[in-house]
Amino acid sequence: MSIEKVDTLVVGAGQAGLAASEHLSNNGVEHLVLERARIAECWRTARWDSLVANGPAWHDRFPTMEFECAPGDFPGKDEVTAYFEAFARKIAAPVRCGVEVTRLAKHDGGAGYLVDTSDGRVQANNVICATGPFQQPVIPPLVPELPGLLQMHSHGYRSPQQLPPGAVLVVGSGSSGSQIADELLRSGRRVFLSVGPHDRPPRSYRGRDFVWWLGVLGKWDLATVDPDTAHVTIAVSGALGGHTVDFRRFAQRGMTLLGMTGQFSDGRLSFADDLQANINSGDANYLAMLDEADAYVERNGLDLPEEPSARIIDDDPACLKNPVRSVDLADENITSIIWATGYRNDFNWMNVDVFDADGKPVHVRGVSQEQGIYFLGLPWLSRRGSSFIWGVWHDAKYVADHITTQHRYLEHHATIPAVVTTD
Repeated sequence: MSIEKVDTLVVGAGQAGLAASEHLSNNGVEHLVLERARIAECWRTARWDSLVANGPAWHDRFPTMEFECAPGDFPGKDEVTAYFEAFARKIAAPVRCGVEVTRLAKHDGGAGYLVDTSDGRVQANNVICATGPFQQPVIPPLVPELPGLLQMHSHGYRSPQQLPPGAVLVVGSGSSGSQIADELLRSGRRVFLSVGPHDRPPRSYRGRDFVWWLGVLGKWDLATVDPDTAHVTIAVSGALGGHTVDFRRFAQRGMTLLGMTGQFSDGRLSFADDLQANINSGDANYLAMLDEADAYVERNGLDLPEEPSARIIDDDPACLKNPVRSVDLADENITSIIWATGYRNDFNWMNVDVFDADGKPVHVRGVSQEQGIYFLGLPWLSRRGSSFIWGVWHDAKYVADHITTQHRYLEHHATIPAVVTTD
């Protein structure tokens, strides 16, 4: 069997893989990027039709290339796909599409790693796993398959027209769940939304977008997640020009809010008695950010307009005052459930000792304990911003520089004679 040899193999041609390619090229590192589908495939086929970026174009981009739209716009998924394609052309990224990586293992007979792909075998000294955090959609095994009930993950949702007539239950109140529920409500559907613990920052405050506030307040650079909020989702939206997610106002427009989804029995789905606590916690997070922003303005003497209306919290709607604890799907004519319940990683193709007992990669800023194995694009890889477009770019520079440093050691070794000592 012929084996293709390359110094560094990058697996995945999304934002992480392309960022890695730019920095590897800048450092003169020979590399190859393999993508099982197309560049930025998740943006093409794993997002709903109306999705836009959650950050404005001036912020959610690579530092070396701007979007074609206005800086304050929120690019749609097609614009984001076009952006990554144009970026790949700009840097002449050595991307090979339509090639799936099936197995990675140490090269017992030589240096580096052997990588099996759908297009043959590759030997690489270094492998960067840049497959991203959105690999295997997770649907909790709560509701069985039932006649007349469509169940899908948000990964498969495209538009309201895709669903059968009837009411819709959306499970999950992060960015995906809240945006999909809002879209369905605007389309005229009756919508139920299961709300878990969440943060809900202001879309903008005192004339600045929330991504700007996270930057100046140092929150993008937080190195570790708070263990108490590790599983708290963030409800933020760039849809319709960008607006603050407000679940109370969803309810005022007719949406039924529910607590965390519980057990299913005899056609009824139960919900935890935590809706009020989850909504209150989201409000507290929102108001705390306003407090931090105000303190920053005062401390730095900034001339930013005050915005007292931002602190107005509406009265509790009926579904908060008298929360619904269980729903009969048939009685409420719920014909669709959309599970906006996140993803799990899939590293089954990596036959190397770089994972803990829970299957999570063990690394420091993307550098694993196995020489030559790296990770990019994972949440909190080095800091809060690591899974975002601009954040992964900075992580990729660190990884590429690490690879380059190792090259320099090897080059130095090759140019000097061995030192022999005698007793």
